[in-house]
Amino acid sequence: MIQLDNVTKEFDGKRKVVALDAVTLHIPKGEMVSMIGPSGSGKSTLLNLIGGLDKPSRGEIRIDGQQMSAVSDDDLTRMRRDKIGFIFQFFNLLPTLSCLENVALPLHLRGWSRKKAEERGRELLDLVQLGKRVEHLPEELSGGERQRVAIARALSVYPPILLADEPTGNLDSSTGADILKLINDLHQRLEATILIVTHDMGVAESCQRTIRLRDGKVVEDIRR
Repeated sequence: MIQLDNVTKEFDGKRKVVALDAVTLHIPKGEMVSMIGPSGSGKSTLLNLIGGLDKPSRGEIRIDGQQMSAVSDDDLTRMRRDKIGFIFQFFNLLPTLSCLENVALPLHLRGWSRKKAEERGRELLDLVQLGKRVEHLPEELSGGERQRVAIARALSVYPPILLADEPTGNLDSSTGADILKLINDLHQRLEATILIVTHDMGVAESCQRTIRLRDGKVVEDIRR
């Protein structure tokens, strides 16, 4: 499902920084993988490259067999829209929209009718146990509830790939455990390929596989 071949990412400034250094990696369909490493090890850079939010300096990335460097910008946008869901540490919800409107927004952008988008939004909010909060604004929710809304939004098109950047990092330990359980339940139910960047070893060890990065290189790859 996700294939990286000798992927390098460099940033030019006063001096060149190598964020990723010739990384080769294969994540099969349906696998739930965690990625750990110290700050600056390249975790978020790698997630952004896989998500098509940035491009590698060298090397190739394939998503579901499709070579990302070979597609047009429009096709890359469609790939992100149709195949990849993102969950961010700080939720990134629009504050003036209700829970339902936040979840339905990606579907409106795909041209879905209002009725159909709202039906899917309610279905997903039920899935993340927020069916009674559909009209609430983000500021009226707890941190854990906001993350549940963000997860529902990421799942709006039932993408085959889910990328999560520190999904429990901004939550207390109890709420973080609830969110992790939810992600695990969704993984089993939807059979999505899930990649989680985390500093939390409890989160990392709950996954089928843990990849450790250091200085832009894969230094450990553990399967459970």
